[in-house]
Amino acid sequence: MAAAMKITLLAVAAMALLSTASAVTYDVGAPSGEWDLNTDYGSWVSDKKFVPGDSIVFKYTPPQHDVLEVSKADYDSCSAASPITTLKTGNDVVALPATGTRYFICGFTGHCAAGMKVTIDVGSAGSSPSSPAPASGPSAGNSPQPSQTPSAATSVQATVGLALVVLFAGLMA
Repeated sequence: MAAAMKITLLAVAAMALLSTASAVTYDVGAPSGEWDLNTDYGSWVSDKKFVPGDSIVFKYTPPQHDVLEVSKADYDSCSAASPITTLKTGNDVVALPATGTRYFICGFTGHCAAGMKVTIDVGSAGSSPSSPAPASGPSAGNSPQPSQTPSAATSVQATVGLALVVLFAGLMA
């Protein structure tokens, strides 16, 4: 194989590794990853650094909750009247493909006002962690602060990317 072709293949493998290894899937909520009334979402999001390519997952019991993506104004007022998107499966995966701020609330009466809402700030890979407004409601200060929960798929992607680099490095030899 020509040296130029080997270098090109190695460069493509390195780019694949960098793009897949950086994508993280976050389970929104407490350490259990539940979208519920017991989580302080301001605290949960405070140590997260969302970048394009990441995903968030809302896990909940559908008869008890849902997820609405809303405008900032609807987020601030807890209005479920004009959602951008309505999610109701109980295992809703939301891709974060671009930078920007996204707003999510539970559309069930009283849930948003009780603190069941989260702001997701998606920054560039070099940006600092997001700093959302603190959640309000009776349970806002009573929940422990969970840590980031990357998915098993993220680990698999990183392993596959590394395998590609090793394979192409072998071709270079």
